Amino acid sequence: MLQDTLTIRFYQKLTDGIVEMWNRGYRFDELRMYLDGYLAALRHSNAMEPYLIHRLEDEATRFLRDPSNFTEMLQPEPEPESDYY
Repeated sequence: MLQDTLTIRFYQKLTDGIVEMWNRGYRFDELRMYLDGYLAALRHSNAMEPYLIHRLEDEATRFLRDPSNFTEMLQPEPEPESDYY
């Protein structure tokens, strides 16, 4: 479980980006490459401690492997309007 606020912020940005790419039709392999590149950039920039990046990687990989994160949200059908006046 992530507890550091900066790590949580990076996790939210990362997973939002992954879902957006999925909705645009990217394949799983491309999503994995995006995740790897994101983590590599964090490591290279020294934006976070290495152990926090490792925790972020674990959580993001778990997110990526969970198919329920990639089901389209069904929009509720609108209720038919009644003809009562």
